[in-house]
Amino acid sequence: MISLVRDLAGFREYPKYSIVSCYFIYKKALLKEAERLVQAGVIHEKEDIYYLSCEELREAAGINRLDYRIIDRRKAEYILYKKLTPPRVITSDGEIITGKYKRENLPAGAIVGLPVSSGIAEGRARVILNMEDADLGEGDILVTPFTDPSWTPLFVSIKGLVTEVGGLMTHGAVIAREYGLPAVVGMDNATRLIKDGQRIRVNGTDGYVEIL
Repeated sequence: MISLVRDLAGFREYPKYSIVSCYFIYKKALLKEAERLVQAGVIHEKEDIYYLSCEELREAAGINRLDYRIIDRRKAEYILYKKLTPPRVITSDGEIITGKYKRENLPAGAIVGLPVSSGIAEGRARVILNMEDADLGEGDILVTPFTDPSWTPLFVSIKGLVTEVGGLMTHGAVIAREYGLPAVVGMDNATRLIKDGQRIRVNGTDGYVEIL
């Protein structure tokens, strides 16, 4: 069984690899059509198609016409939705469950979270909300709402990780352990409580952050 796992476990990634590869081809084709719509004056920038459904895009491409108020409205809604913070836990009945971490003997002013990768690290906090805006230096500590596989290249240069959501088996926690980085996740409002550029200490063993 061990030999089977070693030999075959990697194959589980192939379906996702194939799907993502196809999506990349689809995206290039759609953006090429978007460039044509920009040249025709139907939309202002090619990224505008991200705010349209496939049916709406197909219609706009077919008749070279679009009510741009649709895009304006959805852009405004997107900005509004980004400001919302979803509950940590919602039951299948729609009940929102809240709670607090029970910790004792923590340093004064410590911000509490879940310890998911042991160790202690000190460094400059870089609060990053979008990966496109990432400007990390060697030894910085990444503070962000969450991470996914596209963030993995950033882990090469950072010294520690703090996220607002997550648990022991979410992406950031797993990768932090693989890279040997102290990490604390599930820290409510981490990107607001910690300011970009502040020097902080991440205690991934006991699950808290200190602002130095």
